[in-house]
Amino acid sequence: MLDPQKFLKSIRNQGVEFTTGVPDSLLKDFCSVITDEGSDIIAANEGGAIALAMGHHLATGKIPLVYMQNSGFGNCVNPLTSLADTDVYSIPMLLMIGWRGEPGVKDEPQHVKQGRISEELLQTMEIDYAVLSEDEKEADEQLAHAFQTMKSKNAPFALLVKKGVFDKYKLQTKVENPYTINREEVIEWMLQKMEDEAVVVSTTGKSSREVFEIRAKHNMGHGKDFLTVGGMGHASQIALGIALSKKNRPVYCLDGDGATIMHMGAGAIIGNQPSKNFKHILINNGCHESVGGQATVGFSIDFQKIAEASGYKQTWLVTEMDDLTSAWNQFQAADGPVLLEVRTTESSRADLGRPTTTPVQNKEAFMKNLSN
Repeated sequence: MLDPQKFLKSIRNQGVEFTTGVPDSLLKDFCSVITDEGSDIIAANEGGAIALAMGHHLATGKIPLVYMQNSGFGNCVNPLTSLADTDVYSIPMLLMIGWRGEPGVKDEPQHVKQGRISEELLQTMEIDYAVLSEDEKEADEQLAHAFQTMKSKNAPFALLVKKGVFDKYKLQTKVENPYTINREEVIEWMLQKMEDEAVVVSTTGKSSREVFEIRAKHNMGHGKDFLTVGGMGHASQIALGIALSKKNRPVYCLDGDGATIMHMGAGAIIGNQPSKNFKHILINNGCHESVGGQATVGFSIDFQKIAEASGYKQTWLVTEMDDLTSAWNQFQAADGPVLLEVRTTESSRADLGRPTTTPVQNKEAFMKNLSN
């Protein structure tokens, strides 16, 4: 296994000063080292990270580092092929890509296809790459080859990182979080307050896992929930599509701060649609909890003002459980689109499980419920 501190130092020794990206569970130890350095920019999404890296190279001539999970690689296909590519601006940058769904390694359903095509996708895009070795000497040789290739071709180079390549490293930089509401508890409270005919579209990460377990705990069934297990940042648009087509059903989007920020333009579309039944719940814990706990800018921006400026009819902010009932009653009764932001701790149960049904089973049960 590689020492993430030593490997980052090897990258720095190649002249890399600028790092950006979106955190990944397979890269969390490496990303935590970068975060603790204090020189990192966690981007809104992977495409934005490519653009930030391009800007750095244009300003300095130096090679930047961009990290991501392969599930988010689709967000950067456009800027990599239409901007950084050698047929366009020819921008060198080192890509570190966590290889979820690697063939032969058991993983969640949403990662299987992306894992299977990761190498083929890089080949199709004509991006040189290597599968990062666990051996320190070999990894340094791969790194030297990567920089030689980037400099000679003025093109991106990718390192695919398998599960377990990096040694453990504990993040020292903690998100300043003064809030006391527990996310799972507040989700459980809200699910029990929703109308019988209401449906829920929940975001990627632990929120969907918690929704599944809460429904099972109370024998509520899973047909009212669409679990957006992949496609981070798209839950609100899925929910909007449902709300516009099923105007007689209250539609609750259970979103997260990182996901909302990733595709924030979705709010402008929501706010400008006649969706009285659209209820947007934003659970904001200020961090990318499920992939390492790195901070988002969720506590530094005003989601209420953004939503109101985008056309949402009303917004509420809850920071204490004692204030939830009053805000919820107003939120539930109001015509949408409306937004309720709840600020929570970053903690979750260590024994939190995963859905025991397949995505196809989830879809079929959900569509059957919607048709009733």
